[in-house]
Amino acid sequence: MEQKILSVTELNQLVRGKLERDSDLQNVCIRGEISNYKLYPSGHHYFSLKDSESAIRCVLFKGNALSLRFRPENGMQVLAVGRVSLYPRDGSYQFYAARLLPDGAGDLSVAFEQLKQKLYAEGLFDPTHKQQLPPFPHRIGIVTSPAGAAVHDMLRILGKRYPLSKAILLPVRVQGAEAPGEIVRAIDYANAHEIADVLIVGRGGGSIEDLWAFNDEGVSRAIYRSRIPVVSAVGHEPDVTISDFTADLRAATPSNAAELVAPDQSELRAALDGMQRAITAAMEQRLTRARQQLSALSSSPMLRNPMNYIQERRLRLDKLTGDFRRVSTRLVQDSRQRLVHLSASLDAMSPLKVLSRGYSMTADSDGRLVSSVTEVSPGQSLTILVSDGKIHAVAERTEGETL
Repeated sequence: MEQKILSVTELNQLVRGKLERDSDLQNVCIRGEISNYKLYPSGHHYFSLKDSESAIRCVLFKGNALSLRFRPENGMQVLAVGRVSLYPRDGSYQFYAARLLPDGAGDLSVAFEQLKQKLYAEGLFDPTHKQQLPPFPHRIGIVTSPAGAAVHDMLRILGKRYPLSKAILLPVRVQGAEAPGEIVRAIDYANAHEIADVLIVGRGGGSIEDLWAFNDEGVSRAIYRSRIPVVSAVGHEPDVTISDFTADLRAATPSNAAELVAPDQSELRAALDGMQRAITAAMEQRLTRARQQLSALSSSPMLRNPMNYIQERRLRLDKLTGDFRRVSTRLVQDSRQRLVHLSASLDAMSPLKVLSRGYSMTADSDGRLVSSVTEVSPGQSLTILVSDGKIHAVAERTEGETL
């Protein structure tokens, strides 16, 4: 029997055909860990799935990837549903995935955690970015479905609690593929036209799929960039969405959101009544003190007879003036006596006074007083000062005094 000779291409096509005709290989679900994951500009996803012993090359084409609700990552355990075939150009068989699901957790749960971590890392949940709600809003914007029960509950509560405010409904779809875009446009519109002092963004309860529009990245970023404070009011109290983390305040329910943004008029009336009572009591206390002061002033002698008060002050002034004069006169006399005493003392110590008693002073030619015979030489010119003038003399000799 003559053996048939095949080309490489023919062999690859033959193997490919056999693989694709095997029904067991056309709807396979495999479990493995993603590695070598790459997303190409074409939108196709290329990766490998591996376990502890083997690996297989995989591809997820763009059309199938559009249904992904999470972002595949290296190291992630997944379930892949698809078919096995051979790529003729390389002669290698690979797995063509039609669906990709996280292993052990729902795809929505994984997508939620991935987006939550991403936005947290970017700072969209930072408490320092949170805005304070206005205490007395004039206009309250509500971004929700006009057909749901939630909007009617909010309008009822707002009208009851704070009828002074105006509720402005920004109708949007809150479920389905078009919902995120409509919610983003409503938030941006409210900011562009400054139509509200605070925004409530939310809807009533539902499944995680029903609430998924509020886990959209675009919605979260619109809430973050809003200059108007945003209250997230999605579902029931246990429900948590990404919008809750991004918003300035999270409400447990839409009804709770209406209670948070609007003050209670009954509480305001009670507060105003309390303030009025406090003001009235304070004014009564001031009036009582003023009456007491007026009564004390009315009974004072000065107001009852002002001239007596003035006469008393005049008498006191005269007395003080007389006391001042006596004291100043005595001080002047004492000063004069002290001056006379000091003058006499100075006169007694005056050199001229000593000369008048027969004493004299001798000075050399330079005017220096001579106090010792050692300061004079024979033939030296001297000046002798006496009480009535000077005597010019010449020293003949000097003699020392013998003690």
